[in-house]
Amino acid sequence: MSKSRFLSIIFLVTLLPAFTDDKKEKNDATAAWLAEHYTKFEHRIPMRDGVKLFTRVFVPKDDSTNYPVVLTRTPYALKPYGADRYTDPSGSFLSRPSFEALAKDNFILVTQDVRGRYASEGSFVHARPFNPAKGPKEIDESSDAWDTIDWLVKNVPNNNGKVGLFGISYPGFYTSMGMIGSHPALKAAAPQAPIADWFMGDDLHHNGAFFLSQNFGFHHWFGTPSDDPLHDEGKKFIFHNRDGYDFYLRMGAVGNSDKLFKGAIPAWTEFLAHPNYDAFWQARNIRPHLKDIRCAVLSVSGWFDAENLFGALETYRTVERQNPGITNLLVMGPWSHGQWGLNDGDKLGDVNFHAKTSEHFQQKIELPFFRHFLKGDTNYTPTEAQMFETGTHQWRRFDAWPPKNVQAKTLFFHAGGKLGFNPPTEGVDAFDEYVSDPAKPVPFTMEVTTDYPRGYPTHDQRFAASRPDVLVYQTEPLEEDLTFAGPLTAALNVSTTGTDSDWVVKLIDVYDTDFPDPDPNPAHLVMGGYQQLVRGDVMPARFRNSFERPVPMEPGKVAKLEFTMPDVLHTFRRGHRVMVQVQSTWFPLVERNPQTFVPNIAYAKTEDYRKAMQRVYREGNAASAIKVNVLPAGKL
Repeated sequence: MSKSRFLSIIFLVTLLPAFTDDKKEKNDATAAWLAEHYTKFEHRIPMRDGVKLFTRVFVPKDDSTNYPVVLTRTPYALKPYGADRYTDPSGSFLSRPSFEALAKDNFILVTQDVRGRYASEGSFVHARPFNPAKGPKEIDESSDAWDTIDWLVKNVPNNNGKVGLFGISYPGFYTSMGMIGSHPALKAAAPQAPIADWFMGDDLHHNGAFFLSQNFGFHHWFGTPSDDPLHDEGKKFIFHNRDGYDFYLRMGAVGNSDKLFKGAIPAWTEFLAHPNYDAFWQARNIRPHLKDIRCAVLSVSGWFDAENLFGALETYRTVERQNPGITNLLVMGPWSHGQWGLNDGDKLGDVNFHAKTSEHFQQKIELPFFRHFLKGDTNYTPTEAQMFETGTHQWRRFDAWPPKNVQAKTLFFHAGGKLGFNPPTEGVDAFDEYVSDPAKPVPFTMEVTTDYPRGYPTHDQRFAASRPDVLVYQTEPLEEDLTFAGPLTAALNVSTTGTDSDWVVKLIDVYDTDFPDPDPNPAHLVMGGYQQLVRGDVMPARFRNSFERPVPMEPGKVAKLEFTMPDVLHTFRRGHRVMVQVQSTWFPLVERNPQTFVPNIAYAKTEDYRKAMQRVYREGNAASAIKVNVLPAGKL
């Protein structure tokens, strides 16, 4: 993800409402409000190894009572630095409206530069692994969080001895790390869009497939050394070509990016040097370590979070399994990455949700959570899962996730591009086929961009359905609403004339042909027949047996490919169709598979990229399908 795009938002949106057209007036109003109600302190808090971490503290000026602390640990800077400069106390630019609510409710607001970033001492390590065998002077992000919390409750005036942790994206990862072996003062934590496993499903990879366009620009900005890190904006990569599809195609294998970066981003080079799920990635899988958690947990993300939906779902599931008896809650809204902290959340891309979903989360879910566990507010009843149901656009509450009453069903691929719950009855060797050409990959969006549009997980897929290298299967128009709730499983039986291949599966909601266009409609959108992406994911065939030890495909031999796709809660309305698309490229979102087995795709040679005939089988013993969980109510 390109955080640099969001950095400009810091100076366009203020913490507290001062709705003028002038940016300076907004910032001045923010500073004036904070200076009136809060005192700002800057501390350098010593960790157990002697390294000091820069920490900013806003304490309410009203000292008539004590207040809880809410802490965010971030790698994204606490600008502006200076104890006399009052502006955004969030530190993480993805958390501003939440901090507004907390500021108005008189929480002590604390943000910290993590080890090795900006004003903090020490060395930075990406997704620093948890160290389960730490000695007294050894550190990881969990120990840094512990030491910080311990110092805060002992030194910050007028605190009530209770601390909360929260943050979005990378700060969500630091929140998760801070929950492990919880400090006694830590009573509540909200990891929002947290990293859980960078190889299996978050940010960098999905099932080992490298996500190119959402990482290229971000890691250049994040990893490029700055001449004045406490004040400048960071250095963005200059593309000189706004068409990402063309730019990345010309770049060739992703390993060529090292030349463009001039070797100045060591972390990027290291990522590319580990093409398999080896010790480097396994050490960065936080899930086995989410134990000994004694605080209440609220995991948060959006159904259309292109970066860390996996992380939030996996954090919730793992905490639930490994910490029985604690309060462990899950929230999923109709949001892109961090959208619940950026705007109203009333729409995404072309899809309108007809409600300010972000405001609902901030005021009705997040703030009451912290008020209850940190202030003792009794006007609160925890709900296990508060989930926004897309399709019907409504919030729903469940006492378990996935819901206990879901029914496991299978949607099979049939001849003629049909899709249905009835098993196929065709004979041997029934299949559909297409030619996949890495030189002409299927685009993931029609927008011209070097990054990725935040709304692409809802984009109209008609452009892909019309391509000869995309298979399309769909139901007849539904006679009544059909709701999927929980994870999806793609179960494919495939073959290729190559020795390797990616397989992309997309679940799509095809709107009724009479679906009304938006009003007003300046973009001249035609919503009738709109093919809204609901969920999509990718599986490299090389990892079909093991993520640690990839193996080639045998040309022409049928192989089984089964992989889990992140959960959905989506209702396909009466008159709509359920569609599944299958393809082998999704560019430049996902690095191209050369379709020739090589040890490291990042360094594939030009001659390795070859066309291949791809087959998806529909026969009885090798039927391809997508497995779903259906909430009882409707049928095809």
